[in-house]
Amino acid sequence: MSPSKRRAFITRTLALALAAVACVFAPGGRAARDAQGAAQEPADKVSPDLREKVRASRATGDLLPVILQLEDAPSGRLNALLNRNGVHVRAHFDRLSAYSVEMPAEAVEELAGFPEVNSVTSDREVTASGHVSATTGADAVGSLYQLDASGVVVAVLDSGVDATHKAFLSKTCGTNSQRVKYSKDFTGENRTDDPYGHGTHVAALAMGTGCINGGANTGVASNASILNLRVLDGRGRGTTSAVLAAINWLLANPNYNVRVANLSLGAIATTSYKQDPLCQAVRKLVNAGVVVVAAAGNDGKDAEGNKVYGAIHAPGNEPSAITVGASNTFGTDYRGDDTVATYSSRGPTRSFYTDSLGVRHYDNLVKPDLVAPGNKLVSAQSGSAGAGNNLVTYFPYLQAKYTAPKEMYLSGTSMSAPVVAAAAAMVIRANNVLTPSLVKAILMYTAQPLAGFNTFEQGAGQLNVLGAVQFAQKVRSNFATQPLGASLQPVTSPPTLPPAPQSTIAGYTFPWSQGVILGHTFATGTDFLTKVQKVYSQGILLSDGVNEGAFGQSLNSTMLTGGILLSDNILTSDGSPLGGGSPVLSSGLLLGGGILLSDGHLMSDGHLMSDGHLMSDGHLMSDMAASSTLINGDATACMK
Repeated sequence: MSPSKRRAFITRTLALALAAVACVFAPGGRAARDAQGAAQEPADKVSPDLREKVRASRATGDLLPVILQLEDAPSGRLNALLNRNGVHVRAHFDRLSAYSVEMPAEAVEELAGFPEVNSVTSDREVTASGHVSATTGADAVGSLYQLDASGVVVAVLDSGVDATHKAFLSKTCGTNSQRVKYSKDFTGENRTDDPYGHGTHVAALAMGTGCINGGANTGVASNASILNLRVLDGRGRGTTSAVLAAINWLLANPNYNVRVANLSLGAIATTSYKQDPLCQAVRKLVNAGVVVVAAAGNDGKDAEGNKVYGAIHAPGNEPSAITVGASNTFGTDYRGDDTVATYSSRGPTRSFYTDSLGVRHYDNLVKPDLVAPGNKLVSAQSGSAGAGNNLVTYFPYLQAKYTAPKEMYLSGTSMSAPVVAAAAAMVIRANNVLTPSLVKAILMYTAQPLAGFNTFEQGAGQLNVLGAVQFAQKVRSNFATQPLGASLQPVTSPPTLPPAPQSTIAGYTFPWSQGVILGHTFATGTDFLTKVQKVYSQGILLSDGVNEGAFGQSLNSTMLTGGILLSDNILTSDGSPLGGGSPVLSSGLLLGGGILLSDGHLMSDGHLMSDGHLMSDGHLMSDMAASSTLINGDATACMK
């Protein structure tokens, strides 16, 4: 690619990314795309799911229920169309400049052609289900397979859990079923409730049942069991030693059968994962069979709002952990307009070790592994037993406008991590023999790539619980004893077929990423879906499937089958791009000095920038520290 074409490509990519996150209010009060972004890349006024229904309706002749939204008053020509035979206006929402209309399929395109029309969308069904559980596909799993996460135990290492909150009742919403199986304090405060307010919110996002507010905010893995390990104090702060003590306790008490651990916390990652104590502890927990999910961090932009690369937190820089960034759903179940939250930390990891000559060697791992909803999510508010909630005390606007039991809003990768931890619990519930490495691979392979965002921003893409469960159900129970390249599905007659690599959630159909991050590269291929890979074995890293040397990367043929392809545009371990200056994931150029051009700033030399508070060495703080950016989420008018 020539320099001029490369610059044009980068400019176009950035313009599309900016247009995707722009969101303003039109004169009628409806959230619309940024006018400048729309001018550069005109938006299709007809929603994708409606286009699919138009095609189907042309064959059947059925009328279509649609929602018409206007930017200006309707013209005489538009009024004439709305009064045409076969077109029926069912309702006019005058304060929203919108109409509910029933019309023939052939009139939809004509309607969208009027300049005063902002959009024509399908009149979608809405139900009393949680936004997060709906948009991630967890509700679809429940309705299609009657599957929840009953019996799976998830450890929450956080600021405590208010076990008296109704979000933790059984799914029948009767008496408290003791879903919080055990609680232990590692802060020295000798309490296991949640005076800070972070841990309860996190636990309910993952595992809350629909027993409050009509089931409006059900957790992704409703009815899973909770192990409450309190490592953050009443101010949301803790120490590395407290987290290590909790992980050590988990390893010493396998009788609780914990399968997933969520760490919505982090420290500035300066020490290589090969040396960092948090990373090392996480690795041991994963090797013991526990899926560990960690927040990527909230340092995706600096104090001036500039995009920042290289600010992944520890232990999110640990290769065996599932590191999660935050996506912004704009409060809708529809996934076609989702973006990466501006504050979500981007890769590559910039932790390092220094050799005997004083030279620093950066880890430069591709992180995060995937993203999940994390912007302005509503979940349980601790303090139901009168203990209070420090976050709400200092920031009362975080409280959601619901009656008791109370709920609150929070934003950050701290919120995204438990959504993925819950997804891991659902995958394990679907197939109990899966190893942490295979669970991680499944979550990445089935993720939805978000348009306009590179791999350092979104990893493999946005979480897809429905696709992950469908993949997991197809894996043979004895895969761990099979040779490399054997069928990943049970050998039956007729043959058991792998799932199709696409999903439909909330009316939106999208392809899977069909790839897996392997340390310093992103690998693709149907072999991940259909054949046994030795990197799926317990105690082996996915990145062990790649050989790295001074001249590039190659498949480790003892770990991966030959049908897997490695990208040639990913960082090598010494910070140099493959191909001698080739584009890094189609987003800017990485120079030898460790500076990423054209698409934000790359943190180098171990010094990270933050839009809120920095954590001192050896101390942790939750990703919901008193930074207005993190508490309020992205400043999008859509969410006002």
